[in-house]
Amino acid sequence: ALSFASRPLKADRELVLEAVRQNSYALWFAAKPLQADREVLQEVLLHESSSIDYAAELLNADRGLSLETARLDVMVLAFAPESLRANREFMLEVIRENGKAFQYAAEP
Repeated sequence: ALSFASRPLKADRELVLEAVRQNSYALWFAAKPLQADREVLQEVLLHESSSIDYAAELLNADRGLSLETARLDVMVLAFAPESLRANREFMLEVIRENGKAFQYAAEP
């Protein structure tokens, strides 16, 4: 439904958050600044782990978002870029929270 919304609605953060909670693909129709919004991306990743490909560059740049998302759903790491999974410090933090994350670690 977001695809048919007006520009002002596509730029409405609360509306976009609700839209991506219902359908993660709504992100494609959100205003560009919201496509890079930390909270919006986290919602997308929690509902559609495969969307991590879209967010890979942002996740590499935002270690905090990556860590928060992995803490909420360790399966997200299955789709994370290898460079992130090979980051020793990052993986140690995630593994401390959830030992199952170890299976997703990559060699540096």
